[in-house]
Amino acid sequence: MPDSASPETPVTFPPAFLWGAATSAYQIEGAVREDGRTPSIWDTFSHTPGKTAGGDHGDIAVDHYHRYRDDVALMADLGLTAYRFSISWSRVQPTGRGPAVQRGLDFYRKLVDELLAHGIKPAVTLYHWDLPQELEDAGGWPERDTAYRFAEYAQIVGEALGDRVEQWITLNEPWCAAFLGYASGVHAPGRTDPAASLKAAHTLNLAHGLGTSALRASMPARNSVALSLNSSVVRPFSQDAADLAAAQKIDDLANGIFHGPILHGAYPQTLFTATELITDWSFVEDGDLALINQPLDALGLNYYTPALVSAADAETSGPRADGHGSSAHSPWPGADDVTFHQTPGERTEMGWTIDPTGLHDLIMRYTREAPGLPLYITENGAAYDDKPDPDGRVHDPDRIAYLHGHLAAVRRAIADGADVRGYYLWSLLDNFEWAYGYEKRFGAVYVDYTTLERTPKSSALWYGRAARTGTLPEVHSIE
Repeated sequence: MPDSASPETPVTFPPAFLWGAATSAYQIEGAVREDGRTPSIWDTFSHTPGKTAGGDHGDIAVDHYHRYRDDVALMADLGLTAYRFSISWSRVQPTGRGPAVQRGLDFYRKLVDELLAHGIKPAVTLYHWDLPQELEDAGGWPERDTAYRFAEYAQIVGEALGDRVEQWITLNEPWCAAFLGYASGVHAPGRTDPAASLKAAHTLNLAHGLGTSALRASMPARNSVALSLNSSVVRPFSQDAADLAAAQKIDDLANGIFHGPILHGAYPQTLFTATELITDWSFVEDGDLALINQPLDALGLNYYTPALVSAADAETSGPRADGHGSSAHSPWPGADDVTFHQTPGERTEMGWTIDPTGLHDLIMRYTREAPGLPLYITENGAAYDDKPDPDGRVHDPDRIAYLHGHLAAVRRAIADGADVRGYYLWSLLDNFEWAYGYEKRFGAVYVDYTTLERTPKSSALWYGRAARTGTLPEVHSIE
């Protein structure tokens, strides 16, 4: 069998496989008050005392707005063939309504031109959690009108960049936007209303459908439209009926709530049953499911760690071990009878268990769930406590081992019949890691947050070698 057990057997990828890295606007750009940009919900949230570690915010972040040419040159030096980045909605359309600010669009035009000049394929994500604050003030994602505002924004960006960008992603991880933003409150805008979070999930689905239609109406037909889901690999603690039911409930809330309507045109009935004490779902209007269920050209999958769940019992106590931050409010509406368990094994700095089998399982699930739909791994990576050595080099062998294991899992899935066409490492650069501030480093490139100097870590050099050769180097090949 190809790419299997022997360490002497090279793990090779198809020639057209994309080797990319990913970022998001608020985490790297900075320049939050330049060229017409107005506050997003993350500007407001991060400047609210107690919401982020150390009171950190993205006002400067890693100053990609002014250093993008150097960052693109760095990608090219590493040998990357693709780069996934997001657009700051409030940089392009400051109030979330009305005409675009051309200075904001010009930044992305220049970034795309720079990428293309270096032979790097751009992949644009329209929404990576930074809703314009004025739209939140008008109700945010629980407000149905926000989906229509998103469609207008999608049309603006599609018209501006669609002649040069072929890969498009409407939403990144709508689960986080809905449930961390509106149920547990650990992400912006910090609301803790379970009913609002379920309504937000539906509005995000509607935004995806309307946005997909708007993109297709404003761009050449050759372009690909997708979305990126952080679909959970949910495993039951045992095969007992109660644990299997707990796993089904979390699977519905993590996965079915999005891929049900988006891929199949229907929400799971079990989701309605699980949440019936929270909402009657009357916000789903006639015709919504048809608007949401637009044909996709590809699907992005983001994966970090699996979930292990059981039915709760009287002895269950302690914090919720779901890996999504600390809050007295659950991001799982209707699932207070479910316990999350820390899965065994080595962990990253986030406390997330390292398990490449979960990535293989996820890919194969969607190969069955949506046969014939091309897949991309649009995020995968690990945070570690990286520090420069006395010579200024940053060695991160743990991240290399993580990447090797997960990329090997991708290749196994391809060998098993999955149509996986690319992998985007999260992240290109150390950056603002949301509520964790600057404490967690996911980057393949080290950033000194005082000088903003960039230093490729060993993992960046290892990954660059993989990108150039299409073959996974040995874990210890970079000294």
